[in-house]
Amino acid sequence: MDDVLLRHDEGGLCTLTLNRPDKLNALNGDMFERLDAEITALEGQTDSIGCVILRGAGRGFCAGADLGAIAEGKLGTLNYKPQVVERLARLPQPVIAALHGVCVTGGLELVLAADFLVAEHTLRLADTHGKWGLVGGWGMSQRLPRRVGVAHAKRIMMTGQPVPMEEALAIGLVDVLADEGGAYAEAAKLAHQILANSWFTSREVKRLMTDTDGMTLAQGLAHEHYRHPGRAPDSAERIAAFTRKPGP
Repeated sequence: MDDVLLRHDEGGLCTLTLNRPDKLNALNGDMFERLDAEITALEGQTDSIGCVILRGAGRGFCAGADLGAIAEGKLGTLNYKPQVVERLARLPQPVIAALHGVCVTGGLELVLAADFLVAEHTLRLADTHGKWGLVGGWGMSQRLPRRVGVAHAKRIMMTGQPVPMEEALAIGLVDVLADEGGAYAEAAKLAHQILANSWFTSREVKRLMTDTDGMTLAQGLAHEHYRHPGRAPDSAERIAAFTRKPGP
């Protein structure tokens, strides 16, 4: 297997890079196997990794599933790929997707599992499953309407048309717009803002919000109360450092 996914760790930030630039990082079985392996590793590295950025090498983030593999019937186990995407969504650490060039179809399904989407204003973002007579099976019909609402999601999925980035920002499909060439820098800026705070807090906020998705307010409040994690191990130290600060 070629190194279709690269990993770089620095200062508590893990950067995962989709690395099939000659194929616009089209997702194949090898890439999912590598993603699965890195997700497994990250799940056990919450003490050393506090945030994850997912990016793509070359001219674009991801052109979706590898259509050549689909044409050859090399789809792999039916449930395997959506399970990998679900595991990405449930990583304890916050996940930021840094998007440039193109992010379509399966690539869009993949990044909908991230907590934050940072996109260059020139990004081509679309769901083109309908163009190929396919139906998204990695979470598109569930995660997209939860992000942008049912009406917007239907239009995006049924027309296959690219979503202008200004509209994507307005409807909540992306969280931050960056200049061309600046997606990773903006994602890193957001990551370091997160890393400066308690990693414990970020993990537990993500867990509580994931666990209570779909609950009524009353159910969610009860869950928060009975499953509250308490203070972070470094909470006392953080508060003491603040109280020791000299006055103005």
